[in-house]
Amino acid sequence: MSRYAFDLSWGAMPLPGGGARFRLWAPAQPSLSLVAAGTNAQQAMNPRGDGWFDLDTDLVGIGEGYGFKLSDGTVVPDPAARAQIGDVHGPSRLVDPRAHAWKTADWKGRPWETAVIYELHTGTFTPEGTFDGVKRRLDHLATVGVTAIELMPVAQFGGDRGWGYDGVLLYAPHRAYGGPEGLKQLIDAMHERGLMALLDVVYNHFGPDGNYLSLYAPEFFHPERHTPWGAAIAYEKAPVRDFFIENAMFWLEEYRFDGLRLDAIDQIEDQSETPILDRLALAVRERITDRHIHLTTEDDRNIVHLHERDDAGRPKLFTAEWNDDYHHVAHTIGTGESDGYYGDYAADAADHMLRALMEGYVYQGQPSPYRDGAPRGEPCLMLPPTAFVNFLQNHDQVGNRAFGERLTTLASAPMVEVLTATLLLSPQIPLLYMGEEWGETRPFLYFTDFGGELGRLVREGRRNEFRKWPQFSDPELREQIPDPDAPKTAQAVTLDWAALTEPDHAARLDLVRRLLDIRAREIAPRLAGMRGGQGSGTVISHRAVAVSWELGDGSRLQLAVNFDDAAVTHAEIGKGLAGSRVLFSSIDAARQPAGDTLPACSLIVSLREAKP
Repeated sequence: MSRYAFDLSWGAMPLPGGGARFRLWAPAQPSLSLVAAGTNAQQAMNPRGDGWFDLDTDLVGIGEGYGFKLSDGTVVPDPAARAQIGDVHGPSRLVDPRAHAWKTADWKGRPWETAVIYELHTGTFTPEGTFDGVKRRLDHLATVGVTAIELMPVAQFGGDRGWGYDGVLLYAPHRAYGGPEGLKQLIDAMHERGLMALLDVVYNHFGPDGNYLSLYAPEFFHPERHTPWGAAIAYEKAPVRDFFIENAMFWLEEYRFDGLRLDAIDQIEDQSETPILDRLALAVRERITDRHIHLTTEDDRNIVHLHERDDAGRPKLFTAEWNDDYHHVAHTIGTGESDGYYGDYAADAADHMLRALMEGYVYQGQPSPYRDGAPRGEPCLMLPPTAFVNFLQNHDQVGNRAFGERLTTLASAPMVEVLTATLLLSPQIPLLYMGEEWGETRPFLYFTDFGGELGRLVREGRRNEFRKWPQFSDPELREQIPDPDAPKTAQAVTLDWAALTEPDHAARLDLVRRLLDIRAREIAPRLAGMRGGQGSGTVISHRAVAVSWELGDGSRLQLAVNFDDAAVTHAEIGKGLAGSRVLFSSIDAARQPAGDTLPACSLIVSLREAKP
């Protein structure tokens, strides 16, 4: 059994001969001391120049607490702590990263083309709300056909309840979830079942509760530049840059994650000659060469340079981009909604869906009405379909609604099923959001655990976010939006596993299993080597399209889908089926199409083998 550790520039690390080394960048401090929690014993740390302090000592034992005492007497936690004793304001816990003996040290990961991603929130995925609770449900996910589990951020944030995007101790798996020990056991269990482990990380800001960096390292930030969450981070400074790049390496090496999703990178502004995103991806590609590693991004700009491929078709930097465009057009088709950014997709929905399926982004430089006519995006035809992660639901697209409604409650069952089949049988990488496989109807709401004045500000801010939406122009209506800081809000979103026994939910689960079985057998093995620009298609009607792609082995995958509530007839439907093998049809025998006709809300997916 192997044991893994990543040696950090920041933080604490046990030494082979006993004791531990403690390091902190504190350029605003003339002196610094290490404090042992409980006894309050302390030792002065050694200044090493350029703002760095370190100390080799046996003052703190494995499992014991510690903090750093500033020159004014304030004791702060370690920003690179591997664990906390309690909350984000208390002492950090010294962890031996080599304590876990990995059962799956020979795990090499899976090729990206095989990825079927399942995004989940540890605290609400099961009633336990822990890593161990997730582990107990892994067999369910494996039998569904999921191949990659993506955890929403687990780095410790203020309180015990939250989405995780307000983390302040980015190296410490949240104590409430089970800490580092529970997370490593979960990842081991994933790999034992052939499941990739992916992690959502946040490098664009720190949360508002428990971030003490500005007290001893104000140079970590640019107070003159602001993001939606506060002062911008000074990525051009070496200690800051190392803090984030090493964090990525830490999760990939010490925890054996198979990949990372970088949240909202459009809010990462780095004017260095080689920006931090490029540096991070290059460092990962150069350092980890013995197993599959996948890096994905969320980015509202629809840019392409981060996802370009080399001559062999391998990602130079990042593997794929979460494609909000695909979600928006699919959601508009399924629900008829056109408020806010959905207005950019409501008109010409079939054209937008066809472009998303053939090329990736819908907006590739065209003016966006929602953005007051400003151009958005870049041409992306050079990227293969696997450079895009498509989805019908995720934490943002559900949770950022005022009442957190899922697609299952907003669209008809036949519509959801056709949209699901389109998602799972297209060559882009599909993502399911927790519970989607059985059609979960419980909402996913935004929730926090700040309390006090911060909790009040979050509650008011959340409700005021919806003032521009017509249905919430009345302040009394906005008061009905759930309070993010109330415990009942988080309790209301925990998955209802009992629903699996209900006929409608069991039927949806069976459909998803059948679709993912087809994907695993017929589509995923043919995606390797697929290049960009291999899609072609036709708009059949204002709510129907026919599209096909030449896959990596020369075969042609074909999809004809009708999202309308009336049948459509077009020669491309029959033409696509000629000489092809039907992989899936949503059309029952009683509605079997005659020649070139697709019934209401239906689709057919077929495969034409490559010519010998």
